[in-house]
Amino acid sequence: MQERRLPLIGEPAPEFRAQTTHGPIDFPKDLKGKWVVFFSHPADFTPVCTTEFVSFAKRYPEFKALNAELVGLSVDHVYAHIKWVEWIKEKLGVEIPFPIVADTTGKIAELYGMIQPGESSVATVRAVFIISPNGIIRAILYYPLTVGRSTDEILRALKAIQVSLEKGVAIPANWPNNELVGDEVIVPPPGDLKAAQARLEEAKQGKLKCYDWWFCHRKL
Repeated sequence: MQERRLPLIGEPAPEFRAQTTHGPIDFPKDLKGKWVVFFSHPADFTPVCTTEFVSFAKRYPEFKALNAELVGLSVDHVYAHIKWVEWIKEKLGVEIPFPIVADTTGKIAELYGMIQPGESSVATVRAVFIISPNGIIRAILYYPLTVGRSTDEILRALKAIQVSLEKGVAIPANWPNNELVGDEVIVPPPGDLKAAQARLEEAKQGKLKCYDWWFCHRKL
């Protein structure tokens, strides 16, 4: 039997059909034209997962503003998902506005590599897939069961990927609060000597800011 490899950045997101708390989903076809943050959590009715879902829910308008939808998943049954969502609303006053996939067979989790070797249970780890509107995986993040994710970082990564693809630039560390270039973006380095010399001339003319020809940056 051929071993299944994990999906990679730049590849199409694996397709599946499943039941969610918002009804059936044909993924990612039903979300074509939107960015998707597809993420797994170990289990319903667990403390760290509850904090994550509250965080995602509170920042949901920010994801929507970036033309993005959230889709959660665990190997719990849809009935457990529904009851957990009700509990969060009743006890914590937070409504979960996005669907949660019920992957009771674990096939979707296997498809996306969400159940990692070496874990003490069959629960899904905290995986995150950022998928572009044409269904291509643009970023993958994995966290262990014991560590909750930073929703702010996922938002930052989503926005950075969108800017990079739209503007043809690279995004520095901690953007938009980088220690060297602030909120500016990196201009991809030139590919030959002539272009490198032209890059330095652009810097002299004030069109770019450069530490050297291979490290130039500009405002968006």
